[in-house]
Amino acid sequence: MTSYTHGHAEPVLRSHRWRTAENSAAYLLPHLRPGLRLLDVGSGPGTITADLAALVAPAEVTALEATAEALGLTAAELRRRGIRADLVVGDVHDLPFRDDAFDVVHAHQVLQHVADPVAALRELRRVCRPGGLVAVRDADYAGFTWWPRDPGIDTWLRLYDAAARANGGEPDAGRRLLGWARAAGFPDPVATASTWCFATPEDREYWGGMWAERIVGSALADQLVAEGRCTRADLADVAAAWRRWTADPDGWFVVLHGEVLAHP
Repeated sequence: MTSYTHGHAEPVLRSHRWRTAENSAAYLLPHLRPGLRLLDVGSGPGTITADLAALVAPAEVTALEATAEALGLTAAELRRRGIRADLVVGDVHDLPFRDDAFDVVHAHQVLQHVADPVAALRELRRVCRPGGLVAVRDADYAGFTWWPRDPGIDTWLRLYDAAARANGGEPDAGRRLLGWARAAGFPDPVATASTWCFATPEDREYWGGMWAERIVGSALADQLVAEGRCTRADLADVAAAWRRWTADPDGWFVVLHGEVLAHP
């Protein structure tokens, strides 16, 4: 695993807790049914995990995170919703499971952060039974688009890209998922795309307000300053750009995602 660019500051977790199976894994949902053994890799705050668990119950899901701290976030959400799960700390490049252990293996916004996405996909394939399904979805930062234009948000994207690549990640993972899956040996991966669109006042407050906080108060902010890529004052200017966008009634932002469904 690379260094996790986002970190786990409160505005980051608030962002991740917004995610649901419906808004972040819709491409997978038609393939789920009760009784399927499902592994959720990179379960984070557990909101998607909990939704998926409800769909495959009475089977018990397995949630995997890279650290005990991150897995504790998953555990807290599952407890809150009264869901039992098998919680495991492990490395996606070397999963601690036997071959063919799961019917469905899911990873949302994971491969953009790992050192070797193809090796990770080989592991997802290994632990998925023949006839099962591997589902991966990742953002593609170079495909993000927004209006009105603002040089401060352009700076945000440039800084995030630099930080993610310095950590060994690939911020434009979405467009690469199909190629990575083919390189990992999946015989016939199916690629699709979907978006998050933030255009209502409530959505702008969520997305723009969250980034205005994250760019000055998260692991990303600390990394950018420590690496000499910008100053705290520069980050405050970026935060102000996000607040301008949030307040603009014409504000519109689309987050592009690549998706792949693949049978082993």
